[in-house]
Amino acid sequence: MTGKEVRERFLKYFADRGHTIVSSSNLIPKNDPTLLFTNAGMNQFKDLFLGLEKRDYIRACSSQKCVRAGGKHNDLENVGRTARHHTFFEMLGNFSFGDYFKKEAIAFAWEFLTQELKLDKNRLYVSVYKDDDEAAAIWHEQEGVPLDRIYRFDEDNFWSMGDTGPCGPCTEIFWDNGPATGCGSADCAVGCDCDRYMEIWNNVFMQFNRDEQGVMTPLPKPSVDTGMGLERISTVMQGVTSNYDTDLIQGIIRHVEKLSGKQYRAEEKDDVSMRVIADHSRAITFLICDGVLPSNEGRGYVLRRIMRRAARHAKMLGFSEPVLYRIVDAVISVMAEAYPDLLQREEYIKKVVRAEEERFAETLDNGLRILNDEVTALKNRGAKVLPGEVVFKLYDTYGFPMDLTADIVSNEGFTVDEAGFEACMEKQREQAREHWKGSGEERVSTVYKNLHGQGLRTSFTGYDERTAYSVITALLQDGNPVESAAAGAEVDVITETTPFYGESGGQAGDTGEISTGNAHLEVIATLKPLADLIVHRARVREGIVKVGDAVDLKVAGSRRTATARNHTATHLLQAALRQVLGDHVKQAGSQVDNERLRFDFTHFSAMTQEELERVEELVNTYIMDNTDVAAREMELDKAMESGATALFDEKYGDTVRVVRVGEVSCELCGGTHVRASGDIGLFKLLSEAGIAAGVRRIEALTGMEALHYARRLEEDQKKIASLVKAEGGDAVDRIQRIMARQKELQREIETLQGRLNASASADLLAGVREIGGIKTLAVKVDMDDPKGLREFADSLKDRIGSGVIAIGTEKDGKATLLVAVTKDLTSRFKAGDLIKQLAPIIGGSGGGKPELAQAGGSIPDKLGEALEKLYELVG
Repeated sequence: MTGKEVRERFLKYFADRGHTIVSSSNLIPKNDPTLLFTNAGMNQFKDLFLGLEKRDYIRACSSQKCVRAGGKHNDLENVGRTARHHTFFEMLGNFSFGDYFKKEAIAFAWEFLTQELKLDKNRLYVSVYKDDDEAAAIWHEQEGVPLDRIYRFDEDNFWSMGDTGPCGPCTEIFWDNGPATGCGSADCAVGCDCDRYMEIWNNVFMQFNRDEQGVMTPLPKPSVDTGMGLERISTVMQGVTSNYDTDLIQGIIRHVEKLSGKQYRAEEKDDVSMRVIADHSRAITFLICDGVLPSNEGRGYVLRRIMRRAARHAKMLGFSEPVLYRIVDAVISVMAEAYPDLLQREEYIKKVVRAEEERFAETLDNGLRILNDEVTALKNRGAKVLPGEVVFKLYDTYGFPMDLTADIVSNEGFTVDEAGFEACMEKQREQAREHWKGSGEERVSTVYKNLHGQGLRTSFTGYDERTAYSVITALLQDGNPVESAAAGAEVDVITETTPFYGESGGQAGDTGEISTGNAHLEVIATLKPLADLIVHRARVREGIVKVGDAVDLKVAGSRRTATARNHTATHLLQAALRQVLGDHVKQAGSQVDNERLRFDFTHFSAMTQEELERVEELVNTYIMDNTDVAAREMELDKAMESGATALFDEKYGDTVRVVRVGEVSCELCGGTHVRASGDIGLFKLLSEAGIAAGVRRIEALTGMEALHYARRLEEDQKKIASLVKAEGGDAVDRIQRIMARQKELQREIETLQGRLNASASADLLAGVREIGGIKTLAVKVDMDDPKGLREFADSLKDRIGSGVIAIGTEKDGKATLLVAVTKDLTSRFKAGDLIKQLAPIIGGSGGGKPELAQAGGSIPDKLGEALEKLYELVG
């Protein structure tokens, strides 16, 4: 049975038993700051387990794409070396939200495995939590599992998604791979670390919620969360013992074989590299498809490390050119039927991967150069151990795992400081754990979820009107529900209906006023913590406001209009970018408010001035066409068929809002817009820059802000013309002549300075000391120009012929030291080594090349002592 067939069989089995098939959520978790990536099937159902959300089903099943890498899952080095470690995997799961519990969950699992998949009962074992007599009894009495096949464990059979959240006892099902796969120990049994007894299914009985203090409270309704790794159950169904031998991954490995010309299972080190590339290519493909891009922080940093590890293994296989982007083809070939969005974003994914590979090629060479320099320096000092800090730097910055570094230096007779490396790794793990705790999406406050769970909703009327009459349904002060609030208080106000747009989709929330018969509130922000709950953050200016009060709501009209101009302009901007740069351009983020717009998009090089001007002209042309802007709700499938553009990482409902600007733009969007493109007035592009690998950012102005910007430029131009006495309009020509004259004067100054340096160096040579046949000079001079200081050092070197020189200078309470060594002496004295010994004396640090090095310090009074030290070092 193929992996595809297992997935389909699982979903159909549970759908036939009343479960709603729910599509996989994005790998970027929504509204959960405890997660770096989606790492389990239950992530998207977390609020259902907590009773904070209600949906129109109480049973569900899914095949969830998951990534476990980074944060507390920081064991990349095991991937490719074991049969079952992965960064990317699929988790099959069935879920009950207060419906069935242990009895039914166990029955479903046993029936699916033994009757649907027809697994041999004699090769199946189960485990339960040590105190869960109920689950043990169900297995034995209901399903007939012999008592000697039921094991009881402690921590291994109590499951939680993270440090906080839903948790409870669990029961696991194991498959016996046979004695040949085991450790051979007489006491080998379920729970042994060897590969014989493989866990294939975990049924978690969600009974508690664990808070940040570790306190567990009963959930409103006991629920069930199960997980069965698709890769693991596929090994069983296909009669293999390694996940990498299943059809889910073998197709990718065969593609690597074809590209490399090497055969899998021919040589172990090549096998490891092929498995690494196959696994990591799956993670890379899906992460980029879901909107993660390589960067130096958070999720992007984890992706970058995965990509660089795969690229290094490609190099070990003999690839000298980028190849990972070609492996993406194999991943999509295997997975696209289950995840069709891979096909839609194929070209984009491959471009991101190739750009990162090319970037790493340079980094890899730099890492090897640094390693070679360190080895040379150690040889000169007679050392034989590479410091752990260096090993870690190569690992962390350049993607060199410790074993690779150890292999390279062993050829030179060196070992590595493993303990020092591990200390650095542990420090990084601790930092990663801290980073992981806060790197997810912004958490939706529990109080809003509770209110939502109680049935509180807000109807948004702001697409068609900017005023409304409604009733206050809740007031919150300092995060707590209150019945009233008096003048001076800052409160969150929730009403039955509102024309106020809550911040979402990159659009800033509205501001405005709320009034009752005797109270007046200033709305300073509007939030949208949940899809159908809008919160007005307001200051009570006068009177007392109460729950149940009838209120008038009025949006600040000019601010809303300006924001709408900017939002519609982003749609026109994306259309123009796609026309000028190509269809690979996708929105990667945006931010619009009443002052400006920011638009992030996928592109792999800086835009030329010509491209920027063309985009700006196109947007303004669309504006001047004054095309109607129309919005309507449609079914998602029909909207996509109509050509509407969707966001990468957004999960849409069955019904979506489509905003169309004539034939120019058609996007899924819930924001507010102008009625016709001409209402935007003017579009002025301010800047374009890179913010991550493959992502560019444009900032721009529209409407009155664009006009104000043009006026400021005009005023600056007049001031500049006045300053250079060019009011007649030839300011540019005048400035060019002034700059040319400045360069001419600078050259004259440098010529005079050179003559002075030559004269001064001649005088200073009288202070040269000959130490052991080495001419040595250490002097303090009055010079604050770094370039001049280096030129002065060159002048002294020319005059001394062969020797060692130190120059010290002071400026603004800071000391500067420069050491120069003539080329013939660099085998004995290196300027960089000398400066490192002198710099601490002046309270600083420094470095440089063998012939020239520089340091700065904060103790200029000790310059004399530092200079005198040079003579001692040379001696």
